[in-house]
Amino acid sequence: MRTDNKIRMSQPHTASMWDLATDCIVATENHPFLMSMLDGSLAMPNFQYYILQDSHYLKHFAAALRLLAEKDNFSEEEKAALRGFADGADFAERGLHDSFFKSWHKSVSDVSPCPNNLLYTSYLTSVVATEGYAEGLAVLLPCFWVYMHVGQRLLASRQASTAKRAEEFDRWIDMYGGEEFGVAVKAYRALVEKAAGESDEATRKRMGEHFVKCCDLEWMFWAAAVDMQQWPAYPKAPKP
Repeated sequence: MRTDNKIRMSQPHTASMWDLATDCIVATENHPFLMSMLDGSLAMPNFQYYILQDSHYLKHFAAALRLLAEKDNFSEEEKAALRGFADGADFAERGLHDSFFKSWHKSVSDVSPCPNNLLYTSYLTSVVATEGYAEGLAVLLPCFWVYMHVGQRLLASRQASTAKRAEEFDRWIDMYGGEEFGVAVKAYRALVEKAAGESDEATRKRMGEHFVKCCDLEWMFWAAAVDMQQWPAYPKAPKP
């Protein structure tokens, strides 16, 4: 579970953030949503719910990356990289979703963000908009790193699995367990590591707190898909 020792020595700040989230990461590795995707038992309505919610999420995630790129602390090269990550969320990840929507005859406009989704996007947008650049970088890191981690684990487990899965499940695993996504995650992590090294201890502490919260929110996002979480529905109140 812990990161490679050589990487830990070269990127100690982000390795420390990962360690703070150990309990959540281990639980996420065995999340019922992900395990049922691997063994093929995940019901398609739950997967469709998740993809529709994730498309909403990625729209806000990409916007947060572009907002972060406007901060003065970054070089022009770093700003371009952040915008590139936003484009990846828009065109690669949401492009995968759009291909699903066509075959399902569904649209992201069919649903509104569920409570856990709104909680997550509101939190990361607030941090990026109101806090310093280092905290903004840290709050977005779990979406990259946790997805790469579980994607690679699922990809490795799939090689030894004889379970039959829906094609959509395998395409999702291929996306997040693939080399191209891994390269992007490593590049983004390097930006976070650099920012942490430039920051004081109090800022690094807050970066770690943001990282842990967003790892929790990643777990909660998949939990919402298991439960197909909805907003409360109330009985019709009597007219006065």
